[in-house]
Amino acid sequence: MTEIGIGLIGGGYMGKAHAVAYAAVAAVFNTPLRPTLEMIAATSPQSAEAYRKAYGFARAAQDWQDLVADPKVGAVIIASPQSTHRAIAEAAFAAGKPVFCEKPLGASLGEARAMVAAAEASGLPNMIGFNYVRTPATQFVRHLLAEGAIGTVTWFRGEHTEDFLADPTLPATWRTTGRANGTMGDLAPHPINCTLALMGDIAELSARIETIHHSRPSPEGPRAVDNDDHAQLMLRFASGAGPPRLCRLLSGTGAWHRLSGPDHHRGAGFPDRHCHGATGLADVSGRACRGADHRHRLQGRGGRPLAQRPERLKGAGS
Repeated sequence: MTEIGIGLIGGGYMGKAHAVAYAAVAAVFNTPLRPTLEMIAATSPQSAEAYRKAYGFARAAQDWQDLVADPKVGAVIIASPQSTHRAIAEAAFAAGKPVFCEKPLGASLGEARAMVAAAEASGLPNMIGFNYVRTPATQFVRHLLAEGAIGTVTWFRGEHTEDFLADPTLPATWRTTGRANGTMGDLAPHPINCTLALMGDIAELSARIETIHHSRPSPEGPRAVDNDDHAQLMLRFASGAGPPRLCRLLSGTGAWHRLSGPDHHRGAGFPDRHCHGATGLADVSGRACRGADHRHRLQGRGGRPLAQRPERLKGAGS
């Protein structure tokens, strides 16, 4: 088997990103198994046909059920609204097809657990779209922490802020209704996934979740916003650290993580990582955190260099 037919459900922002990635991945990474853009489905056959022409798929599906059942579709990519994820994933697993599902996995904890159970029962390859944790810089931070390069980490701070809803005059969209589309549903999965990867299990949690702009304009008049704009979490990990902050209203975009110990207290903007522990700090910086040349500096107490290792990180491990 040298090719696998990709069936993509959803042609919006993330659907386009996946279409471009699957079209390029074989050439970029010289993969022995080469994906082909076989079929795309959307909210209507007309939308699917428009996305087919735009992204270069061979065929447009009548609906997602048509796509999942098609024998030429070898793997299913779910980039549709969260409320549709469970039904699509369970149908794909039942049809014997691997699934890549965008985050958040389900529209509720119960749905997510049901999807995990279906994936485990199928024994098929499956994956959730947690991309930030797989950037080379983040993976290098994980490596440093695992080898104890900066000692015991005693303090962590993470932040993911976006500005796409900072202007209160922006009209209501799908992002402003439904819990799964708020900050906790739409943004939080990424920083929480990175937090767990770097720091391990959470032992205690205190959180405050807020809606800042309670209504937004729409053609029918003001429309109520029924999900959250801000979330602030105070955490205690099993190892003892915290907390991240999440927001979709602040100016500027990006995600970053900061860890600190008793010897240092410094911050970092994504894609940099400044990790602080009991015996030193680790600086990780690079161009856009996408596999360009990265410089890694380990520093001990009092500024004494432990090591300086310019190197190229090729891809990202698990």
